[in-house]
Amino acid sequence: MSHPRHILALDQGTTSSRAIVFDHAGAPVASAQKEFRQHYPQPGWVEHDPLEIWSSQRDTAAEALAKVGLSVADIAAVGVTNQRETTVVWDRATGRPVCPAIVWQDRRTADYCAQLKRDGIEPLVAAKTGLRLDPYFSGTKLRWILDHIPGVRTRAELGQLAFGTVDSWIVWQLTGGKVHVTDASNASRTLLCNLHTGNWDDELLALFGIPRALLPEIKSSSGIVGHIASGLPAAGAPIAGLAGDQQAALFGQACFTPGMAKNTYGTGCFLLMNTGAKPVVSQNNLLTTIAWRIDGKTEYALEGSVFIGGAVIQWLRDELRLVRDVAELDALAASVPDAGGLFLVPAFAGLGAPHWDPYARGTLVGITRGTNRAHFCRAALEAIAFQSADLIACMEKDSGLPLRELRVDGGASRSRPLLQFQADLLGTSVIRPKCIETTALGAAYLAGLAVGYWKDRADIARHWTADTTFEPAAARAGIAALRQNWNRALDRAKNWESPAHDSTTRVTQ
Repeated sequence: MSHPRHILALDQGTTSSRAIVFDHAGAPVASAQKEFRQHYPQPGWVEHDPLEIWSSQRDTAAEALAKVGLSVADIAAVGVTNQRETTVVWDRATGRPVCPAIVWQDRRTADYCAQLKRDGIEPLVAAKTGLRLDPYFSGTKLRWILDHIPGVRTRAELGQLAFGTVDSWIVWQLTGGKVHVTDASNASRTLLCNLHTGNWDDELLALFGIPRALLPEIKSSSGIVGHIASGLPAAGAPIAGLAGDQQAALFGQACFTPGMAKNTYGTGCFLLMNTGAKPVVSQNNLLTTIAWRIDGKTEYALEGSVFIGGAVIQWLRDELRLVRDVAELDALAASVPDAGGLFLVPAFAGLGAPHWDPYARGTLVGITRGTNRAHFCRAALEAIAFQSADLIACMEKDSGLPLRELRVDGGASRSRPLLQFQADLLGTSVIRPKCIETTALGAAYLAGLAVGYWKDRADIARHWTADTTFEPAAARAGIAALRQNWNRALDRAKNWESPAHDSTTRVTQ
């Protein structure tokens, strides 16, 4: 039976905003995408303009709806998913940001995190939040804004300002400033939310010096939080799904049972494994995170984050100009049997899980006179797969659940050589679904569930279909040797910048 109405998903990512209209079969019927500017005011700093984030997201929503001539009556609900941890503070009265958004990749709070670690704070933070003391998360970014932007702390304490991750900022704008919320999955990435209660934690707020008046209300990931204001695309439609992009992708991949895992090959690589109703405490430097909260029930996931995934491909294209586009990179990588002994560690913004080294930097080792462009391309793809394989090994140890298959999505999952090498490294099937827009799809599913557009999770799982399965084809002995050399390359990348950020002094080991 055909379903006349559609779901609009807004997918606000790190480098672009997207809007995708889905039908009842979970198939995209129209989409629009708009890139926006990345600002690098100094080394290790990454910023976005929150107003540009909003305008790009609003414009793509209008464009996607116009492509298929849909009116408000055709939209059953709107789902929002977002780049996580990126931190926005704005004036409640005017809606104007007090400063640029500090992006998840930004490392400016590395020294503050190091100081808190020296003070012995990390065990408390990890026990309450499932996270690490790393500049990646929102709490230290928010603290930086309060301490460094004139007048902000006073205004925050007076209740004049609002803090949010990008989901909160988008919902605030969509509702004309009426609704200040976040969902449990995004809240669990701030360093300020207690995993076990699902609420903001007073002890953590005191530790980071964050006034409670700044914070949004934490809501379920599936449920109506507000309606779109008049004058905006899909005006009047209910906003009914909210989730951080990686949790949304886990939902979009229908990873509903413990032990199911997905890897998103986006700007970064994010591997999540559903662990069910109980948070699993990682013994291997992974994060414990809220997967989603639905109907008052919270489910959890183990997560490993690789900071530079697909971004290494952009780097080869934009900075080194080795290739014109991704298709050329793929073709070159596939033209050689291996990387010719070349290893690229893309620690451009430090290393994420399981190393958590904000002072690591990018490293290329194994260059010989015979190293060529194809080897560079191959080494870049292999780096993405090596980093992901390291995370899976940690996940299997933590959860005690062997990985039966890996479901993959994200832009770089279009690369056949990447997914084949990933299957070879893991020795397990890597499955790419028909719809690789699983982040937006997850937001759509969460929104649709809330308004009865889809009946239940079983209804959703029926729509998940595999497109291509990559089976391991390489000899295990050769793979073990490659992984050993990858670990040697990692060791050379670690601890490169000295903590004082004095680039003239190098730490030698």
